[in-house]
Amino acid sequence: MPKAKANNIELEYDTFGDPSAKPLLLVMGLGAQMLRWHEGLCKMFVDRGFYVIRFDNRDIGLSTKFEEVGVPDIMKEYMARMRGNPIFPPYTVEDMADDAVGLLDALNIEKAHICGASMGGMIVQIIAFRHPDRVLSLTSIMSTTGNPNLPQARPEAMQTLLKPAPTERNAYIEESVKRWRILYGSGFPYPEEEFREQAATLYDRSFYPQGMSRQLFAILGAENRVPKLSSIKVPTLVIHGGDDPLVPVEGGKETAASIPEAELLIIEGMGHSLPRETWPQVVGAIVKNTDKAYI
Repeated sequence: MPKAKANNIELEYDTFGDPSAKPLLLVMGLGAQMLRWHEGLCKMFVDRGFYVIRFDNRDIGLSTKFEEVGVPDIMKEYMARMRGNPIFPPYTVEDMADDAVGLLDALNIEKAHICGASMGGMIVQIIAFRHPDRVLSLTSIMSTTGNPNLPQARPEAMQTLLKPAPTERNAYIEESVKRWRILYGSGFPYPEEEFREQAATLYDRSFYPQGMSRQLFAILGAENRVPKLSSIKVPTLVIHGGDDPLVPVEGGKETAASIPEAELLIIEGMGHSLPRETWPQVVGAIVKNTDKAYI
């Protein structure tokens, strides 16, 4: 896979489809390599007329790592944030949004449809109000606004973020399978073997939990985006699972309510996941939203 220089770092990326088709930039979430955008889902978008770009965010996968800044004490920083004290991550979610725009620059893409999941949803929200001239449409999936007064993650889901990952390969794979079962939601059968195989692939490609800690630090330091979301003018779709234990559905509802004329799609039984059974519905809704950009 190629690398691109973007925002003074290198981003590993991958593309699907015809470069002359409608550009769709996919932004993944916390600690998640771009392979979490399943190749089958990417090809569904290609079949609907898109040129799909997925990439590793900074500090994950094969993109630039920030080893020199060390590993934060997340519990200490989390408690400081809960007390209302300022915290100072080594980079911000805004920096990550600028990375994504830098990737568009490197690919000579003037404007793109942007779609993000979880932390990726935060990133694409920021792109939409920070770089509005680069955005054709916005889709925010299983994400939130940064409002600290919204309902928080269920304790067992929060533990999936805060509990250190095992370093030994087989232990990591089995722990990953257990964590995703907690996050997956109750409305769809959990494909355990598929998640086991994916965990093995991701471990072998790049096992780097310290990067996830720094990304989480960036999320803890993020602002409440509600005031800025109201400035977004592009067609916007918000997708959320009704059974999301990590980012409760209220985060999706507030995101949609904060962006003028945004559409909200709640998929009952879906957790913090994109089950294969939902792909036709998700792709169809995103296509419908992107079509509004050309009206």
